[in-house]
Amino acid sequence: MATQTVGIVMNGVTGRMGTNQHLVRSICAIIAQGGVRAADGTVIMPRPILTGRSESKLRALAEEHGNAAIGEPFEWTTDVAGAVARDDVGIVFDASSTQLRGRFVEMAAAAGKAVYCEKPTALTLDESIRLLRVCESAGIKHGVVQDKLFLPGIMKLARLRDEGFFGRILSVRGEFGYWVFTGHDPDQPPQRPSWNYRAEDGGGIMTDMFCHWRYVLDHTFGPVAGVYATAATEIPERIGEDGKPYRCTADDAAYGIFRTEGGVICQFNSSWNTRVRRDDLLTIQVDGTEGSAVAGLRRCFVQGIADTPRPVWNPDVEQPIDYVGGWDEFDADGAYDNAFKVQWEMFLRHVVCDEPWSFGLLEGAKGVQLAEAGAQSWKDGRWVELAPLDGAAGTGD
Repeated sequence: MATQTVGIVMNGVTGRMGTNQHLVRSICAIIAQGGVRAADGTVIMPRPILTGRSESKLRALAEEHGNAAIGEPFEWTTDVAGAVARDDVGIVFDASSTQLRGRFVEMAAAAGKAVYCEKPTALTLDESIRLLRVCESAGIKHGVVQDKLFLPGIMKLARLRDEGFFGRILSVRGEFGYWVFTGHDPDQPPQRPSWNYRAEDGGGIMTDMFCHWRYVLDHTFGPVAGVYATAATEIPERIGEDGKPYRCTADDAAYGIFRTEGGVICQFNSSWNTRVRRDDLLTIQVDGTEGSAVAGLRRCFVQGIADTPRPVWNPDVEQPIDYVGGWDEFDADGAYDNAFKVQWEMFLRHVVCDEPWSFGLLEGAKGVQLAEAGAQSWKDGRWVELAPLDGAAGTGD
C-alpha cells in the first residue's frame, strides 16, 4: 500500500475558523486517523506548514497541535513565498482576509501548486473570475470551501430530496444567526473579529452568508436565478480587539429572497443581532406537496402528508395542536464526520489521485456573484436576475 505525503502551506490559520476547523478538526484529525485512503489504495498523509504574520501565534499553534498530532511541532514560517516555493509543497491553503486572497492565489499558481481557499474568494465578481482564470491558465487544481453542504442536517435534506419525500418542493426558508456581543460589557467579549463589521476591511454579513446560501441552494434545491435583498447596519458601534470603540460600516443583518431556475422560492434571514429561539443557529425548513422537513446543523425532523395536522383558526381558545410534537426525527443514529474534514479529504484525493471534484473557484465566483447581486438589489430596491456564469460572465440584470 503506497503512502504519499503532501506538504500543505496553511496560511492564515491563526484565526478562530482556521485553527479550529481547518487545522485541528480537519488536518490534525486526518493525521490521527492515519491519512486519507484514495480509491486506488493510496494513503495520503498531509504535512502542514503554518504561515502567517504573527510569529508568536504561529509558534504556539505549531507547538500545541504539532506535539499532539505528530509528537513534535509543526513547521511554521512568516515567509509565505518561501514556503510556497518549496518542492515538497503540493497544496496552498488560504484562510486569511478576503482582501489578501488574490496575492496568495497568484503566488501558488505561479509556483504550480494546487490552491484551496476559504470563501468569499474575492470581494467582487470580476476579481473572483480573474482568480479563476489565473488558476486555469496555470493548469493547477483549485477548490473553495463549501462546508455547509457536508453538514449532517443539510446532507439529510439532500437524502430526503433524492428519496422523493417532499414530492414537489414548494419553498425553502432559512434562519441563521445569533447574538454577537458588542464588547461594551467587559464580561461579554465579542465572538467575531472587528473586521467583520467594517466594509472597508471586507466585512458584511451579506458578503459572508450569501456566498454560503448560493452553494447550499445550487446543490440542494436548484441553481439560483435571481434575488431580491435588503440589509442594514443595526448596531452602529462595537468594541475592537484593542478595547476601543469603532464605527460599524458594514451590514450586520441581511434578508434575501431567492428564486431557483426551477421556480422554488427560498427565503433566508441572516443576522448577528438575533437571540435564538429555534432548534439551532441555522435552521432550514423545506415544504413540499408530500412532506416537510426542518434541518439544523446536525438534526433533521420530518412531517409527511399523512401526519400533517388540520388546524382551524380560533384565537379565542388555547391551541389544541402540539405543532412541535407532530414531527419525527430523520436518521437520528446516522454517523457523520466533520464537514470541513470531509471536504478536505475529497480535495486531497482530487489533487493526489485525480478523483472527481465539483468545487473549484467557479463555485466560489458564483457565491460572490450572488452577494454582489444582493448588494445591487439592496441599493436599487429591485429584483436582480443572475446571468449564467461560465467563468467570463457578469451578474446581469
